[in-house]
Amino acid sequence: MSNTTFRFGFLSISVAMLIAGCGQDATETTVTNTSEEAAPTSGSGLLPHQELAREILRELIEIDTTNSKGDNTAAAQAMANRLLAAGFPAEDVQVLAPVDRKGNLVARYRGRDSGRKPLLLLAHIDVVEADPADWTLDPFTFIEQDGYYYGRGTTDDKDEAAIHIANFIRLKEEGYQPDRDIIVALTADEEGGPNNGVQWLLENHAELIDAEYALNEGGGGSMKNGIHVANAVQASEKVFQSFILESTNPGGHSSLPIKDNAIYHLADALVRIRNYDFPVSLNEVTQLFFARSAELEGGDLANAMRGVLQSPPDSSSIAYLEDTPYYNSRLRTTCVATMLDAGHAENALPQRARATVNCRVLPGASIDAVHDTLETVIGDPKVSVTRIADAKPSPPSALTEEMLGAIEAITEDMWPGVPVIPTMSTGATDGLYLRIAGIPVYGVSGLFGDIDDVRAHGQNERIRIESYFEGQEFLYRLTKDLTRTDTR
Repeated sequence: MSNTTFRFGFLSISVAMLIAGCGQDATETTVTNTSEEAAPTSGSGLLPHQELAREILRELIEIDTTNSKGDNTAAAQAMANRLLAAGFPAEDVQVLAPVDRKGNLVARYRGRDSGRKPLLLLAHIDVVEADPADWTLDPFTFIEQDGYYYGRGTTDDKDEAAIHIANFIRLKEEGYQPDRDIIVALTADEEGGPNNGVQWLLENHAELIDAEYALNEGGGGSMKNGIHVANAVQASEKVFQSFILESTNPGGHSSLPIKDNAIYHLADALVRIRNYDFPVSLNEVTQLFFARSAELEGGDLANAMRGVLQSPPDSSSIAYLEDTPYYNSRLRTTCVATMLDAGHAENALPQRARATVNCRVLPGASIDAVHDTLETVIGDPKVSVTRIADAKPSPPSALTEEMLGAIEAITEDMWPGVPVIPTMSTGATDGLYLRIAGIPVYGVSGLFGDIDDVRAHGQNERIRIESYFEGQEFLYRLTKDLTRTDTR
């Protein structure tokens, strides 16, 4: 997952929330076995579809798909070969490679002609760079150890890719007939590269991935001390927009200083931005996030979460929550200085001072209004504010009963008492491009991870074996639920 957003729900829901305290009642949650099929803890005793999912994950992990030297095409072709061997028609299994090493797999499971648009299952198979010297295990060797599967991509995002392929094959072997087509797209360049993945598919093969809605990364389950705490559904993302602040000056000799200094103008501007808070503005997703998160909490935190839901939001509740960056980022648009460049010589007055300010804008908010606000807050005509590129809008995905109801029902069946919490990511996934194209996207997986063991993008990345097969069962059920009209 790019842009510093992590894949598991413990990051989509709130590392800050759960580390600060999972709530007064969290440790009392009763965890019920998800199903007889979903929870092996080692490679022994696996059911056939679980063994298949394990072998597919192993194959994907052991194909290097990093941007620098990996081969996404090889991984996409390996998954295509799996589907072809399982009997999928060749015309429904395509590897599309805009350039060498950047292939994407698009496969279609044909359903009845019910007039319903397809369900799209999206996962990226490129991974973040991994230097073996930084790991105690080989990042591109699939290792089973101490109840975990290790390897680069086990949590971001080859686990979901492997599950989708295994579930496709399982459904076909069972003779399942959906009432709509199901599409799986395994893509390149989510973690970095020249946009040869989802964006390229939409520009060149949009008809192949056109769908009523999509399931993607960005959500998932959170665990604390072995307890299933919450299952997240990512239904929106903030919009990425950076600005350049610049002040110029004729300069001069440093032995003759003046107050009209480009660095001082810029510094004053940055301090004013630091001290400014955009107004609180909640949407459907963040309202549900705070409402349901409050049920996991107690004391002042729960009261503050409920307080911001008032109309107007309670000022003391805002003050309480905004001290935690995670909550503050869900309350409002944020802008922060991230880069500086000034001066040309240590013995000269600066002729130019420049800073980059990165904003994460609430979905639906005006970028023009953010630009104007920055200029007003700075209040200095000697500091210019210029956008870096154009923002890519990311409209929220509606929390429909069909989608949210299915997720809630399956979650309750597999993990009784565990709440489903809609979330708004402050970073970005490839779901951004689908939302722009008019395809609602829901980040949900049923893959639970420990909030105290975050290894996506990091050293010795791993996934709990039990969680992997729970996620496989969850996505199997959800895929069927969303492609049948007789499930509820």
